[in-house]
Amino acid sequence: LDLSNCSLHSVPPGLAEATTAIVLDLTENPLAALPSGSLLGFTHLQSLAVPPALQCPGGSDTWQEVTVDGSSRLCQGQRNPCNSSVELAWPCPENSVCAPDGPGLIQCLCDSPFHGYKCLREGTFPMLLFGGILGTATVSLSLLLWGTQRRKAKSP
Repeated sequence: LDLSNCSLHSVPPGLAEATTAIVLDLTENPLAALPSGSLLGFTHLQSLAVPPALQCPGGSDTWQEVTVDGSSRLCQGQRNPCNSSVELAWPCPENSVCAPDGPGLIQCLCDSPFHGYKCLREGTFPMLLFGGILGTATVSLSLLLWGTQRRKAKSP
């Protein structure tokens, strides 16, 4: 994805839709900073070129090789932050596993069969019980209202 020399002062909002990009060029743009979440979901990104005044997103430890020449800083080979020997600042909760979510970003995915907040619920949602209770309550309330309100209806 070549966005070089596009007079970008900030990261375009549509960039979030290009998460499958492997190469991204943002050089020769008057970018002041690259917000930390701007490359969220860019797990396939292997080569990123930014103006030399900017740092590689996630820091230089996030990339296998960082080189600077006159017009750009080239960040190559995105590392998996889950495989690093450095302790994560926010470890994943029990019953979940770490997964990369872009340069220097992680997400915690629940192991099967766990789900919900902090992966604390086990099993699946009780759809039959929920639907049965909701359906019974709806029919009962409808019959009650129909029985009590029909005498107030004017007949033609």
